[in-house]
Amino acid sequence: MADNFFQPSIPHFDGHYDHWDTLIENFLRSKEYWQVVSEGIQEPEDVRVVTKVWKKEIEGFLLKDLKEKIIFSKAIDH
Repeated sequence: MADNFFQPSIPHFDGHYDHWDTLIENFLRSKEYWQVVSEGIQEPEDVRVVTKVWKKEIEGFLLKDLKEKIIFSKAIDH
């Protein structure tokens, strides 16, 4: 079965911030990266209570953070 889903392109900043801001937020939400941008990464205060599940979750957030930084750099540097 053919997949009809298309990959949206990264919105490039063209000097009109208000319009681009909406486009980039929607793009990042569609990729499920917006939470990292808006809330940051909450690491535990006491590293002794870090479980394997929590460590995997943090690693997932760090990967999303890296990906959103790449998206921002591509959006601005074109």
